[in-house]
Amino acid sequence: MNDTPSSRMNYADAGVDIDEGNALVERIKPMVRATARPGADSEIGGFGGLFDLKAAGFTDPILVAANDGVGTKLRIAIETGQHDTVGVDLVAMCVNDLIVQGAEPLLFLDYFATGKLSAEQGAAIVSGIAEGCRQAGCALIGGETAEMPGMYSGGDYDLAGFAVGAAERGALLPTADVAPGDVLLGLPSSGVHSNGFSLVRRIVEREGLKWESPAPFAPSASLGEALLEPTKIYVKPLLAAIKATRAIKAMAHITGGGFTENIPRVLPDDLAVKIDLPAITPPPVFSWLAKAGNIDEAEMLRTFNCGIGMVVVTAADAAETVCASLADAGQEALTIGSIVRRESAGVLYDGELFA
Repeated sequence: MNDTPSSRMNYADAGVDIDEGNALVERIKPMVRATARPGADSEIGGFGGLFDLKAAGFTDPILVAANDGVGTKLRIAIETGQHDTVGVDLVAMCVNDLIVQGAEPLLFLDYFATGKLSAEQGAAIVSGIAEGCRQAGCALIGGETAEMPGMYSGGDYDLAGFAVGAAERGALLPTADVAPGDVLLGLPSSGVHSNGFSLVRRIVEREGLKWESPAPFAPSASLGEALLEPTKIYVKPLLAAIKATRAIKAMAHITGGGFTENIPRVLPDDLAVKIDLPAITPPPVFSWLAKAGNIDEAEMLRTFNCGIGMVVVTAADAAETVCASLADAGQEALTIGSIVRRESAGVLYDGELFA
């Protein structure tokens, strides 16, 4: 065996730069510390992250966990070089699922895998994750960065997130008293959020548009910037409304599957919802997608959020109180439908979305 200095190999020769990984850790430490909250000091560098439920104020908690990713929206971030918002998407997709069950998000961990690690790119991504954690009120207590040449090309990367929340025993949602006549409140989305981007990207390609082109639905921004608008995080206003009103019965996070697939997940089998489509004003991006992609309304409603990122169920006589509580926390809410007895489909649509 040839054992000359020129024949010796190291990890860097295989494409993995440990020093760049260490540089990334040092750059993100201040971002992570900024997410500290009662129960977690948010100091990274150990083999595991700690969280003290008692210090967070819980007496008899039930833990709720969720994990998710950002999907092919990442391709837009990679191709435009704009990496500082997809981290917000990552957190949002997880914590919005926790609040649906009445749980307060407590901690978050991320997984960042790439073909060639860049401390600058990684720090931009983590800055978004930290911002999402601050918006949700949860601590970023750890994560994993994996440099995997041969699995990912060059600067390509993928993200996954893991969130844990808690609710006091007996306070989980949905409640058992969802009933016909209850009201559906819709919380407006910030845009496409993080679902349906395989279709979005195909439409952009067919239209012959570039990411730097003016967005057809928002000419003051580039197409890439407009589509990278991060997913709205609904946690803090919903937590405030849950605690202030005790009147929220159920919630549905409108992600992949749209209204059609997501709302029935939180309803008893004998109940359905009737949605008043004219009550919803979709942001311009959705009418552009429908027209440019020649997508029929039913497909739009089961693929995209169409302007409503979260649905809240409450009794009719409590709807005004819940709306007022959300407004106090800076969150608009629209009455978009009601609960009815189920006879066939779990979601019924009245009127047209794009009238």
